Amino acid sequence: MSRFLKIQALATCAVLGAIGFAAPAFSQDRPDKPNVVLLLTDDLGWQDVGCYDIDEPCPYETPNIDRLSQQGVLFRQAYSPAPTCAPSRAAILSGKHPARTQKTHVVGGAPPSPYTKKSPLISPWYSGRMKLSEITIAEALRENGYRTGHAGKWHVAINHFAFPQPEDQGFDFTRAERGVTRPMRPNRLSGFASDADDDPYKLDEDGFPFHQNVADVMSFMDEAKAEPFFLYHATYLVHAPIHTRSERLLRKYCEKMNVPFPTDPKIWELEGQRNPFYGAMVEMLDHYVGNVLRYLDTTEDPRWPGHQLSENTYVIFTSDNGGMERHPGEIITDNYPLDKGKINAKEGGVRVPLIIRGPGIAPGTESNAMVNGLDFYPTILSWTGTSKPAEQHLDGTDLSSLLASDPTDASLIVDRDGKPRDSMFWHFPHSSMQSTLRVGGYKLIRNWNDVLQGGDNPLELYLLYDERNQRVDIEESNNLADDMPEKAAAMNEELQRRLDETAASTPSLNPTCSRRLPNKDKVCEVSDHGRDGSIVWAKFETNGAKVVKANLIYTDNGGERYEEWYRLPAKIVGDRVEVELPKEATHYVFNLIDENQYLVSYPTMKNGKDSSEPYSKRAIAK
Repeated sequence: MSRFLKIQALATCAVLGAIGFAAPAFSQDRPDKPNVVLLLTDDLGWQDVGCYDIDEPCPYETPNIDRLSQQGVLFRQAYSPAPTCAPSRAAILSGKHPARTQKTHVVGGAPPSPYTKKSPLISPWYSGRMKLSEITIAEALRENGYRTGHAGKWHVAINHFAFPQPEDQGFDFTRAERGVTRPMRPNRLSGFASDADDDPYKLDEDGFPFHQNVADVMSFMDEAKAEPFFLYHATYLVHAPIHTRSERLLRKYCEKMNVPFPTDPKIWELEGQRNPFYGAMVEMLDHYVGNVLRYLDTTEDPRWPGHQLSENTYVIFTSDNGGMERHPGEIITDNYPLDKGKINAKEGGVRVPLIIRGPGIAPGTESNAMVNGLDFYPTILSWTGTSKPAEQHLDGTDLSSLLASDPTDASLIVDRDGKPRDSMFWHFPHSSMQSTLRVGGYKLIRNWNDVLQGGDNPLELYLLYDERNQRVDIEESNNLADDMPEKAAAMNEELQRRLDETAASTPSLNPTCSRRLPNKDKVCEVSDHGRDGSIVWAKFETNGAKVVKANLIYTDNGGERYEEWYRLPAKIVGDRVEVELPKEATHYVFNLIDENQYLVSYPTMKNGKDSSEPYSKRAIAK
């Protein structure tokens, strides 16, 4: 029997066991507002956790996370809302799809520009922040009497510490100390933690370095436990820099992986899951997760004397995106059998670990239901009896009924139309430039590079699972687009419908690219610009291609440290583009897009790779 089939059998046994040994029913004196802990790890891959191994066992040891999986439901087909950090975080906190919020990548808030002069495509404008107008899950819960806490990474603004911060979006308590993930000096082969009392990373009784991030988590729970609380614990582990302050663990994984102890602190290029620095990081993450779970398991609930906090606390454990497989000079991990990793919409970039435990949830259960981080917001509302904010659109689906009755029955996940949900989509118009749709076991990938340049591979179609939900091609190695053109076309049409419904922004062609692109000679030119009162305008001359869309890209803090740019639609009136300039604007840029998807920027912006000057240096000053 294959390892995958063994796991399927174990999952079936777990479900049968759960039916016979269901979690105890709610008692009369149980507080009616349960606590919620959302534990969001950073860059943890689907195959980086022991309980998720399906082919070859990974070398990383995760006993606490594995134990958590036996206390609740482990989802085999769980996804992040995006293949990178910031859009996933904003989506989880707001409940809105990244395409809808225009928060589709990290940082953002800049005028569209090519990555280099030679880049054929230009990523669209995307927001630098999660808007203040979004009602976060923390804000919704606070209205229902919850204490709300954040500890760890934020990163849903233009910079880690730029406005808005957690306290601006519903959190009573916030701490962002990086702890053990702070860069080691002078390199990662020095500055290991010790037993010395004056060492800020002094080893604990289990031999792990002190981690301020987790100490902050404990401080919040200790302070808030007398009230219903919501904790958003966003770990910095296991994001780069790839290092460990535990020399013991580094040596342990060198021995376990049968690799030499590192001598060059900058390079590690062994293929597969053979990076001892990363192995040590994963085990450290597991240890700190264990600390959080142990606190819940051993601390009496002040609202329910004689019971522990864990008895009335829901825990969600997941990752913001798939594992980061490599960066220059270093192979970090391997998401195999999934293809690719972070920054790519293939399975390795968006499939993530997800374990949920809590009151009324059967332990030791595995589920093949397709779920997404967007589902957390409506699920938490249901658990806590919190009303959905009237102004907040939610793109996810409530999982509470699934979790409370039969987590293996995917038909219990019901969309707004009352039908079982069998699909979801992703939009990542940056870097790999893909939009993706999964329907049932099929997955379609639209490659914008080929779509816009007339390439040979605009669509990819894969059968991940068959109709019985048995694994077929989760490796995404067999492209069926040519064999099933009607299926590919139908899914592409549905993908377009979803892109249109969310007003998703798409990439454009770069008219300054040196490559010979079709219709590049027909691109318009801006001949003049000016201002009439509050209206700014730009005049253009067409060269054969019609200008079909125009935007004003403006900033209200040109020249400042966190220069942030916003987008407004502009009118096309004959041979002019015009728009009312916001009063707060300090600088602005016109963007014109023609019928062939070429984007003309006036003035021309710097290349995205060149960060030597602010965009306001080239923009039009108010």
